Amino acid sequence: MPEEVLFESESRRTRAEIAAYLRTVADSLESGSAVTLKQDERSVTMDPPARPAFEVKAEREGPADGPGELSVEFELEWDEESDGEGGNGNGELTIE
Repeated sequence: MPEEVLFESESRRTRAEIAAYLRTVADSLESGSAVTLKQDERSVTMDPPARPAFEVKAEREGPADGPGELSVEFELEWDEESDGEGGNGNGELTIE
């Protein structure tokens, strides 16, 4: 299935700034509100269902014998025409 990027932004931010962005998303999710992403003239609003799939991934990209790039990714995923009730709950996630 082809992928269509609806919005993308990448920039260096302080930990506190990143935490503020994530807190805003968390507050929207908790209240059941849609999430709107904006930058300059671009924006997209998405309304996750009550139970979207939640993926957490830690990656290292680069050569096996040298320094690479590390990343932590958090992703919410759901079918456009679904209530989000599916999923395969493979055990309890903890983040410390």
